[in-house]
Amino acid sequence: MPFVVTDSCILCKYTTCVDVCPMNCFREGPHFLVIAPDECIDCSLCVSECPVNAIFCDTDLPADQRHFMQINAKLAARPEWKPITQTKAPLAEHNKWRSAFEKLTLLDEHFLKLAI
Repeated sequence: MPFVVTDSCILCKYTTCVDVCPMNCFREGPHFLVIAPDECIDCSLCVSECPVNAIFCDTDLPADQRHFMQINAKLAARPEWKPITQTKAPLAEHNKWRSAFEKLTLLDEHFLKLAI
């Protein structure tokens, strides 16, 4: 049962979660992070580290976020999405986006084709 990064991370990309991951499962893209599902050991350490509550166990995903299981898996497998193991600064406009919902539609068309 891997954990999944959801919509809340998009355009914020807080990275405090990566410091606690014992398996280095996080992958970094230009707009948010994903978790490589085949590497996640279900430890849940990352969940409490996320300041926007973007990380869920796949069995606890809200219905409107279930598509992020596929998004995480597909993007984590892409070679340009590299592992991230240390905290970095969040995206420049993270405060503007941290309370926004349904942010997947804000990503460019090329990115959406890769993800879905």
